[in-house]
Amino acid sequence: MEAKFTHLHVHTEYSLLDGLCALDRGKDHQSPIMERAQKQGQVALAITDHGNLFGAVHFYKAARKHGIKPILGCEIYVTPGDHREKVLVNGRQANHLVLLAEDNRGFANLMKLVSKAHLDGYYYKPRIDRALLAEHREGLIALSACLKGEVAEAFQDGLDDKAQRLAGEYAEILGKDRFYLEVQDHGLPEQRPVNQKLVALARKLGLPLVATNDVHYLAPDHAEPHEMLLCLQTQAKWSEPNRMKYGSDQFYLKSEAEMRQLFGELPEALENTWKIAERCNVELALGGQKNPHFPNYKCPDGLTHKQYLTQIAAEGVRRLYGVEDLEHPRDDREKTIAARFFHEMGVIEKTGFLNYFLVVWDFIHAAKQMGVPVGPGRGSGAGSLVAYAVGITGIDPLRYGLIFERFLNPERVSPPDFDVDFCQTRRGEVIEYVRQKYGADSVAQIVTYGTLGAKTLIRDIGRALEIPLPDCDRLAKMIPEVPGTTLLGAKKDSLDFANACRSEPFAKEIMKFAPPLEDMPRQTGTHAAGVVIGEKPLIELIPLTKDKDGNVISQWEAVPLEEAGLLKMDFLGLKTLTVVREACENVKRTTGVEPDPDNLPLDDPKTYELLACGDTVGVFQVESEGMRDLLRQLQISKIEELIAMIALYRPGPMGMIPSFIARKHGREPIEYPHPLLESVLKETYGIMVYQEQVQQAAGILAGFSMGQGDILRRAMGKKKPEEMAKQRQSFTEGCVKKKTCTAAKAGQIFDQISEFASYGFNKSHSAAYGIVTFQTAYLKANHPVEFMAALLSSEIGNTDKLPVLVAESQKMGIQVLPPDVNESGLRFTPVKGAIRYGLAGIKGVGAGAVEALVKEREAHGPFQGLVDFCERVESGDVNRKTIEALVKCGAFDFTGLMRGRLCAGIETAMGYAASRRKDKAAGQSSLFDLLGGDGAAGVVMRDADLPAAEAWPQKQLLAFEKELIGFYISGHPLLACAWTLEKYNQCDVEGFAKLPERTRTRIGGLVVNAQKRFTKPKTPDDVPRPMLSFRLDTLEGSLPAVAFPEAFAQYGIHLQPDAAVLLCGSVRKDNGGGANTLTVDEVYPIDEVPARFTTGLSLHVNVGTWSEERMNELKDVIRRHPGSTPLNICLLYPDNAKVHLRAGSHLTVRMSEALAKECAKIVDGLYVGVVKTPGLKAPPEGRWKRRNGD
Repeated sequence: MEAKFTHLHVHTEYSLLDGLCALDRGKDHQSPIMERAQKQGQVALAITDHGNLFGAVHFYKAARKHGIKPILGCEIYVTPGDHREKVLVNGRQANHLVLLAEDNRGFANLMKLVSKAHLDGYYYKPRIDRALLAEHREGLIALSACLKGEVAEAFQDGLDDKAQRLAGEYAEILGKDRFYLEVQDHGLPEQRPVNQKLVALARKLGLPLVATNDVHYLAPDHAEPHEMLLCLQTQAKWSEPNRMKYGSDQFYLKSEAEMRQLFGELPEALENTWKIAERCNVELALGGQKNPHFPNYKCPDGLTHKQYLTQIAAEGVRRLYGVEDLEHPRDDREKTIAARFFHEMGVIEKTGFLNYFLVVWDFIHAAKQMGVPVGPGRGSGAGSLVAYAVGITGIDPLRYGLIFERFLNPERVSPPDFDVDFCQTRRGEVIEYVRQKYGADSVAQIVTYGTLGAKTLIRDIGRALEIPLPDCDRLAKMIPEVPGTTLLGAKKDSLDFANACRSEPFAKEIMKFAPPLEDMPRQTGTHAAGVVIGEKPLIELIPLTKDKDGNVISQWEAVPLEEAGLLKMDFLGLKTLTVVREACENVKRTTGVEPDPDNLPLDDPKTYELLACGDTVGVFQVESEGMRDLLRQLQISKIEELIAMIALYRPGPMGMIPSFIARKHGREPIEYPHPLLESVLKETYGIMVYQEQVQQAAGILAGFSMGQGDILRRAMGKKKPEEMAKQRQSFTEGCVKKKTCTAAKAGQIFDQISEFASYGFNKSHSAAYGIVTFQTAYLKANHPVEFMAALLSSEIGNTDKLPVLVAESQKMGIQVLPPDVNESGLRFTPVKGAIRYGLAGIKGVGAGAVEALVKEREAHGPFQGLVDFCERVESGDVNRKTIEALVKCGAFDFTGLMRGRLCAGIETAMGYAASRRKDKAAGQSSLFDLLGGDGAAGVVMRDADLPAAEAWPQKQLLAFEKELIGFYISGHPLLACAWTLEKYNQCDVEGFAKLPERTRTRIGGLVVNAQKRFTKPKTPDDVPRPMLSFRLDTLEGSLPAVAFPEAFAQYGIHLQPDAAVLLCGSVRKDNGGGANTLTVDEVYPIDEVPARFTTGLSLHVNVGTWSEERMNELKDVIRRHPGSTPLNICLLYPDNAKVHLRAGSHLTVRMSEALAKECAKIVDGLYVGVVKTPGLKAPPEGRWKRRNGD
């Protein structure tokens, strides 16, 4: 290696909120630190992050990519005492020590030291001690570190003898030429005298010197942004004089010339940098599954992996297909199955994944034995017959035409990946089983890193600069709501943001710091599903840390773990599986028979009827408005169509849906790219929907193996020109060789297939999810009460979703009964054809309180009332706040007392109960207790004895229900204006869903779930404008609505949360063809609607029964409602003749619901003339032209 100065003390971005040297940025994976090092002519570079190895793999790969030798190390924290003791020594947390791995043995020891620091030694910082260092010293080189190193710190304290003793100890621990005294010069006044003493000590003890720069950022102009990063780390204000700072702008990646200028008088200290670099030769084995560290499954009875997998798979084939002897198939069907079986087993053995299959089979088998619901599989794994046979997946790959090579291709070996869905509430049991099976120290969850995104960064920097929060929020909200938007991208896409950054002082101040800090990791987290399993204790394979809950997790993310050969499994929690399990349990509870979701009749008429009607709220994958509309159009009649629809309903293939529907119903001819492809494309009506169809087409036309077809599929998906040209040639030559078509025709077909392949979906994944969709649809169609109870239980605590599901239940004719302390359980339960609300769904009522309540009820019978409840349930289990919540939402309505009185009496009831418990505890039972009686009046309290209180008004009653359970039980706020809605609405929710696009209409309801958004500028002169998307809650259900900027500017004042309004607007299709959404043009408060939308009021009176008294009453009513609505009186004569009298102008009225109701009591009939146009104004010009470009 060339003799050059080498940086041996470098902090990357993984020195969280301290290092500003980025390793990997953008889609092109640029590496700012490596690019700068390369530009400086660096031939080697070290990573020495504070106390961790988070970035080791990223650093190693980036360095190799840029032709720079990676040196792996860590600036570790050392405590003078025992690292396991949580105490400060001499009032200080820990000192620094730089450790560099000389070889693979050294890196293994470094991982152990860093891991033990995190697992056993964490106290403010992850710490080791000198005894631990001595235990794991082999292969390590140490540098004495910065001013916070023990030797340097002793010199600063004036303890020169201590410094000499410490240096000697480290030299003895690490061995000859393995401990270097480190000199640095960042222009800090305290460094010069320390350096002089370090040089003298080196000569006295014969220890080598090494010169470093403590690199925390790449260039001097990053010093201020780095100080801001420290403010974010310490949550300090920029104005604080004593905040943490480094004291100079010299902590950057200096050139060799700059370092020689600083340490010219110590040439050996510079020379030692590259000598150390030459000695450090760690080689990370990042071949992924070429160097696997998978756990070893131990087979019973001394069987090999191949023998045991073959045995259990053959048993599965016998059970599922009736093939008794795979070696001797009896007919063509069995020959096909046997051939597929032995082909897969051969590929699994050849690629080295026999053990992998057994490991996955084992924990899935164990889950099923424990009764944990397991999904049918997701992803390409469902294409494996062996996986199906052993029970890893639950889909028959032969029935659905799934291809094994889509999962494991012998011609392009990449690790197989079974993503497994478990019941969400019991997923932890499976992970615990894996821990027990392979050892807790061989299993860990996986780290993730939260980063400083653009919006977060603006708010955080603003907080440090003490800029008012509203200003920071305003600037952050100018950044488009598009995932991955960067500050640079926001300047291009948002004119407001760009202008603010140019002109507003506070924005300019924030942007002075922000760009270099963007996307820096800020903290660790835990992967939601990922688990890593090793062949031995993980501490011997990877560095470990702990999450905030104390669980052991890896220091490396999922991709580096897989590259290092570890088995990474996603133990996914799928809520739908929990719903299916609970629904089946509900069915067993109500009927005595429990359905088996894995063996449902796939031709069930009720299920397809439900799907065809689009009644799929709560049905997996198909509950969106767009999906429901599509189901109604498609009229699914078999499972294969359901699977295809799930694959098509995505951006890209969505454009093929109209043709798919038209072909199914015979409105469009079915055409194939080539007659030979009919067998492949028949089930999808000639449309190439699946990636597997690309593989099959290539096999039929060009003679490709399924493996070659998989390579073709991938190439078409990635669209790389050179690879596409290569594949085109192979495909054309194959077609010509097989004589299926000419070269020219082959080229045309290749282009057609390529177009399809760009959006083709994995059929195995779609089939797996199609099965779960069918399961939920079947349960809803055949066991609606039990299914909806389970579905409601799954959304406990979700106040947005619960009202939707309650409305759906009511629409299905299922009554959702209010909470009741004598009937409700923890979750929603089926009760005699209805559903009783689950107590855990009440805001402020915890699971512990419900369990205590139910336990007491089951032990001693129903509660007689509030007082009895307070007596029998300990206040430590159910406190006053919980009882108040129960009363407010109606859980004590069975008492017959008003909720207002019950709520006012809680204190009295609890006081009485406490007194009774106190007396009993003291042995002072009353005479009546001893006699077994109820006591005399005034001695034993009943609910009737609670103090009187006023009944709550209906509005307050409903408000409490909405607050605590998310929807209304005792009524609905809109019932007060039901007459207005019935009279002036032009449609209801169900009718609205069927209206053609562009239809203008009006409908009233409550504004809920409102979300304010901003438009994205389309031209440099455009600016983001506010708009509002929300749902309109009606008496029959709810519908989506949007007020675009023009409407929002004019009517936004009326669109407040829970406001009762009438919306006038037009129907638009959501997501270009999905469900109907109302585009709002006009908004009117509901109480103003009769006055605005009435053309005239006609009062009908029978002449024979009309009296002057009634006339005077009517006049009085009319005078109390003055307005401008024309009033007519219609005289009805016995011979059915009618005479219309126009009232004088002084008797015009202001139409209102109150007026209508008052008049109805006096006259014999009334007719209200209503505005026929949907709105009061002309529709906005050009809206549809702008959208459709015509």
